Amino acid sequence: MTGLSIVVPCFDEEACLPVLHERLTAAARAAVGDDYEIVLVNDGSRDRTWSIMNDLVAADTRLVAINLSRNHGHQLALTAGLDLCRGDVVLVIDADLQDPPELLSEMLATMRRENADVVYGVRRSRAGETAFKRATAHGFYRLLSRATEVNIPVDAGDFRLMSRRALDALLAMPEQARFIRGMVAWIGFRQVPLAYNRDVRFAGETKYPLRKMMRFAFDALTGFSSAPLKLASHAGLWLSLGSLLLILYIAYAWLAGQSIQGWTSLMLVVVVLGAIQMFVLALMGEYIGRLYNEAKGRPLYIVQEVAGGEAAKGRLGYVAEAIAKSESPGGSGTRPIKPRSAAKTRSSA
Repeated sequence: MTGLSIVVPCFDEEACLPVLHERLTAAARAAVGDDYEIVLVNDGSRDRTWSIMNDLVAADTRLVAINLSRNHGHQLALTAGLDLCRGDVVLVIDADLQDPPELLSEMLATMRRENADVVYGVRRSRAGETAFKRATAHGFYRLLSRATEVNIPVDAGDFRLMSRRALDALLAMPEQARFIRGMVAWIGFRQVPLAYNRDVRFAGETKYPLRKMMRFAFDALTGFSSAPLKLASHAGLWLSLGSLLLILYIAYAWLAGQSIQGWTSLMLVVVVLGAIQMFVLALMGEYIGRLYNEAKGRPLYIVQEVAGGEAAKGRLGYVAEAIAKSESPGGSGTRPIKPRSAAKTRSSA
């Protein structure tokens, strides 16, 4: 074990890595001396990110670089780093340096003073972002706060400091579709905010375009709330009432001998009902798809190789072993989690 781990998921961050490493190292030494490790997770980058990580590892014994087998996505890459880090206290930070590493000492002091298990950053301002991005983020956090059964802090990202017991509780949650800031809120313990001003991205482009932002938002809503399903049931109830009123009107008009005109209105009703039915089916399909993915029981991530330092034995993924000295093709691997069949056998016994 080590005193502090800093976990950084990286995807196409070659321009940020040298400065990121320099600032993280300075912040860690100022906070805890030499009792730290920096865990960089390469999430299937297409540029020189992994090559630069290896260069940094060669010059820094406190650096651990984890290379995933493909692009798993930000939340799963972050999960891999959290699963394989060894620190008693863990800082989560993105590679773009929008969240200042220099806040580490203040976050540690806040954790000790407040006897907290989690200190999470709350964005006081968001420099360098468009009005559209700020407005949608503002609306998303408020909608999420109202829709979910968990009290998820508004204007807070993944930038946070966690104790080992809070991290262990987080790692006990093996779901595939992960919304880590919501999962951290769900585990409870004492969690306190730290307000800060978010900086402009140091270099490169955002890895969250509109499409990914919408997918991320929908994962958050469906992962922590049944409100979409309730919305579908409410829509069905009101449509049923409307249909009943329409049937009563048709019956009255037929008994009164009135001719019922309105092919256009009939088609409008059919189209509206059809659209709402498809919407409800899509919501149900989303939840069923989640159940399907969870039922397969696949590891959350696959590690191709680890460079530098020593990674902890994870519990949520698959770490492929080196095969350079193996005479048999294909090599072997280590899956830290236990197969479900074995768990069922033990429970039945």
